[in-house]
Amino acid sequence: MNRQAQAAVMFLVGVALLHAGGTNLYLRYVKAGLQPLVLAAGAVLIVSALATAWYEWKRARARKEATATATAAVTAPAGTHPEADAHSEAHVHPEPRISWLLVLPLLALILVAPPALGSYSALRTGTALQQPYGYLKLPASDPVPLNLVDYAGRAAYDHGRSLAGRQVRIAGFVAVDSAGTPYLVRMALNCCAADAQPVKVGLTGTIPPVLQPDAWLQVTGTYTAKRSRDPVNNGPIPFIKVTSAKPIPTPADPYDETWNN
Repeated sequence: MNRQAQAAVMFLVGVALLHAGGTNLYLRYVKAGLQPLVLAAGAVLIVSALATAWYEWKRARARKEATATATAAVTAPAGTHPEADAHSEAHVHPEPRISWLLVLPLLALILVAPPALGSYSALRTGTALQQPYGYLKLPASDPVPLNLVDYAGRAAYDHGRSLAGRQVRIAGFVAVDSAGTPYLVRMALNCCAADAQPVKVGLTGTIPPVLQPDAWLQVTGTYTAKRSRDPVNNGPIPFIKVTSAKPIPTPADPYDETWNN
């Protein structure tokens, strides 16, 4: 691709980044804290594309003026064929048009929002649950609203001491393994969706009779000592004893960012 085409593609990439950063679309790729960087990158690319296009326009204009001046000042020497020379100078190989197919992924980014990672990825990836550095004091409300990862850490590594006698409320999407065991899952990430890993909490107790994989569920329940091991990496999977559950809409940010805090 020539410089002008490159500038056009760069401009479209910048527009796509601004579009993603100005909406919730960027949350499908990176965590929320990186939104300013996404917007800044889009702005830099757009400015660079406009500067490149302006520079190429100025250079082409200067070259055209220089060629016109040289043609007027120089007389063709004897024995040459000006028409043939002009033809050879005008014979320029065009850029391959197939290179413009690079624009298609950009249009897909702008027009189509990719789905967040769900149960298919969760069941094929080992749990990312890690032992927390400590546990904050729980609020006095009942039930206690908890991050799923917070509950999993307290249940697996604190053996439920801080959860004893408390009703808790957690949320996540549903995954059901080949044995029919249901899980509530959040995909945890450090930076972007490419490094997302699941944290899983098994469900026992009063489980809804029909569970749709990838559907989001809010569960109220109590701590149980029941746990299992993830078949992928042998990591701990704690359970929660469900007393009630209800479907909820998919959150704007489907990824959990606090798993390694």
